[in-house]
Amino acid sequence: MSLWTCEQCGAQFPETAAPPPCCPICEDERQYVNWNGQVWLTREELAQRHKLVWRDDLGLVGLALEPSFAIGQRALLVPDRGGCVMWDCVPLATAEAIAHVRSLGGLKAIAISHPHYYGAVADWSAAFDDAPVYLHGDDAQWVTRPYRSIVPWQGDSYRISDDILLVRGGGHFAGATMLHWGKGADGRGALLTGDIAMVAMDRRSVSFMYSYPNYIPLNAAAVRRVARAVAPLAYDRIYGAWWGKNIASDAKAAFDRSVERYIAAISD
Repeated sequence: MSLWTCEQCGAQFPETAAPPPCCPICEDERQYVNWNGQVWLTREELAQRHKLVWRDDLGLVGLALEPSFAIGQRALLVPDRGGCVMWDCVPLATAEAIAHVRSLGGLKAIAISHPHYYGAVADWSAAFDDAPVYLHGDDAQWVTRPYRSIVPWQGDSYRISDDILLVRGGGHFAGATMLHWGKGADGRGALLTGDIAMVAMDRRSVSFMYSYPNYIPLNAAAVRRVARAVAPLAYDRIYGAWWGKNIASDAKAAFDRSVERYIAAISD
């Protein structure tokens, strides 16, 4: 019996004797099946080929696989009273990485932006006394490895603590979520967007897609909904989904300009 990880998207699947017949996340039009066909790795094989590294990314500790694996996102550890909140997840949990997170105060919770980043969330939760895993209930159908600590929250927002608020923007997925960290950016506020709002290569703007690899854009109504979800929030910094893909300052104005630019670009 083995736990199986999809090589293309990094989603972990339950223990079975043989790998699953397919990965529903990769067969969805927002993702794609490996050009060489569906490929699976056991958890042990993944750990042999990759290691977890951690380093600072604009004031937050990030975790990612090296060499890069699947979609290549990094998780972020947001400090909070009672432990860290892991934002998004990676496809592997190792003893060394778990020990490092313990040295930072451990995990009080895990929050996920959307199904492409569920990864090995059950392993991470189990390592920290079944830390609650907050993911939006509108995306519950995409959970590939059900686990007892998953909290499928509902509605447009969910407050983890006084300083950490989850906000549903939709768009990329029905339950696509962003995290607002009130103490971020030295108290000016930070928005952790994953790729619900993708930080562009210029690191001065964001953009929006229904599918990034298949180049399917969001429509104007969906982008306006994302913008409305974060409009009431104060933030000066945006953290994207990959190392260094952040907007360091004046991020709220950059977000608003990006929304206007995007809608103008897709309009008649």
